[in-house]
Amino acid sequence: MADNLLLIPRLSLSCWCNDNERNPDVEREQWRVVLEAVKRAARQVDQAWRPKRLRFGDWQIVAMFLWAVAHDRPQSWACDARHYSGVFRPRRLPSVSQFNRRMNQPRTRAVLQRVHEALAGGAPAEAMALTALSYLDGKPLTVGVASKDPDARRGHVMGGFARGYKLHAWMSEDRRIPIWCVTPLNTHEAPVAEAMVDQVTTATLPDRSLVLADQNYDAHDLHKRLDARNGRLLVRPKEGGARKARRTASSPMVGTRHPVTLRQMGPARRELLSVVARHPKLFRMVHRQRANAEGILGNLCGYGGGLTGLPPWARRMHRVRRWVGGKIIMYHARLRTRTRPAVAA
Repeated sequence: MADNLLLIPRLSLSCWCNDNERNPDVEREQWRVVLEAVKRAARQVDQAWRPKRLRFGDWQIVAMFLWAVAHDRPQSWACDARHYSGVFRPRRLPSVSQFNRRMNQPRTRAVLQRVHEALAGGAPAEAMALTALSYLDGKPLTVGVASKDPDARRGHVMGGFARGYKLHAWMSEDRRIPIWCVTPLNTHEAPVAEAMVDQVTTATLPDRSLVLADQNYDAHDLHKRLDARNGRLLVRPKEGGARKARRTASSPMVGTRHPVTLRQMGPARRELLSVVARHPKLFRMVHRQRANAEGILGNLCGYGGGLTGLPPWARRMHRVRRWVGGKIIMYHARLRTRTRPAVAA
């Protein structure tokens, strides 16, 4: 059973190329995909909410917000008619205060959620569908040291500490980010990953799927939650776990651990320790695929209009989540335009 853990998913060495220059043709096709998804999501929300007649439809409010996000500008910038082009040019624009009020309404959040589901997966039932090989990782979103944002927290980053937020992403092998969450920077990755696992079912997570992550995600509860959904978490065991498993080659799964500890960690993590001890080279070869998560986050940030960081106007948790969600929507639209097969002449 343990020997088959690493042989289930189909491995693929993916390479991606980032272009920092804006391509007008790509942007035009990207906005065609975005506007189609926004209008379809607005119609679905209208059928569910049955609103009164509005001067500015929900689709226009959401499209204006995404237009500002794509150009790295604040919401007030989207209320100026001079900032639009032939790709998207509304006939009438709301005032800044009206636009901000509409962006804070639950209806607008519902439209944004449906747009994300449409672009991240297709049908709403398939929006959170993951591939047989997926990745868990996080990205810090820091703010300045002089920021007065009460929601930003001080947490660990590469090379030291900083204040800000953290994007937790569950990424699929085909570079989608169907499940994500933003928390303060001092939040540990494992509890957030457990909450994200609770959002998926056996229908959206393929049977015997493999989730690659770094050492921060090596938690007993996370192993158990994925095991309950017929998945496996492949991480490098924390300090002590792998060493104890390697000390006794005759019984690598048990090692020198106490029987109560082995029983509490669950069968999935015991299986992981056995694999690390019995097949270290195979484990390193498969776990090396986790670098693809860095490539996906690099693609999210490495183009004109990507999520390079938090702008000065994105402060407080609700604004940061909305800004990050808009960036992920635009990333999925760009991903669809770049992966769409060419039409034969």
